[in-house]
Amino acid sequence: MRHMMLLCAMMLLPCSSTLPVLGTSVLLKFKDLKFIENYLNRFFPSANKAIKQTLEERIKEMQKFFHLTVSGKMDTDTMRVMDQPRCGVPDVLEYRTFGTPAWNKNLLTYRINNYTPDMPQAKVDAAIAKAFKVWSDVTPLQFRKTTGPADIEIRFAYGEHGDNIPFDGRSGVLAHAFAPGPRLGGDAHFDEAEIWSETNREINLFLVAAHEFGHSLGLAHSNVRGALMYPTYSYVNPENFRLPNDDRQGIQSLYGTKK
Repeated sequence: MRHMMLLCAMMLLPCSSTLPVLGTSVLLKFKDLKFIENYLNRFFPSANKAIKQTLEERIKEMQKFFHLTVSGKMDTDTMRVMDQPRCGVPDVLEYRTFGTPAWNKNLLTYRINNYTPDMPQAKVDAAIAKAFKVWSDVTPLQFRKTTGPADIEIRFAYGEHGDNIPFDGRSGVLAHAFAPGPRLGGDAHFDEAEIWSETNREINLFLVAAHEFGHSLGLAHSNVRGALMYPTYSYVNPENFRLPNDDRQGIQSLYGTKK
């Protein structure tokens, strides 16, 4: 049965001399059908459970979202996107918000429950505050740091950490956050297996935090390349960061413009 699964996965891979640029370890990963299925199950869950989609149809859905060639086959570009570090929230086609209520107040509190050892605490505080400022600069929202229970609880954690959405180790899912609401609503969790920094060394905390706080405020993933809410991670110098129009329009549709 194992050999059959590998054979099926290999049949999805195109014969191309360009594939080795991804590296042997990456190619072996994508020859495992289970890895492909897990990725699609996690980030592209079927909207209608009653309708069974083939693997090819689900790959096409993913390719459409990322503006790739829609072939239904595991070509080089598709493998490259699937292998990128990214947010753990599922990708939802043609939506900018979760479809759940936004916060019904403009002053939100946040608490940093623990700190990564990768950065000085003052640097973590600064990165988190700067990430919230991305959203308060374009809306009436205000954010206040507190040491007591907060609307948005922030924590760094390894693997299984109590929300039934375990982290997968380094260079996979970087973080995830929950839509506005009670209990876990609004909370943001960061994978401690990553190496966090305030620069372009490894993973920049400010960029990931700004993305996750978009989820905390009610935004889903965008399929607009270059948008902050695009699912995969790419480095932009925080000093030059400006919130893209797609993100600004999304958040202002929920909270209005800054007075």
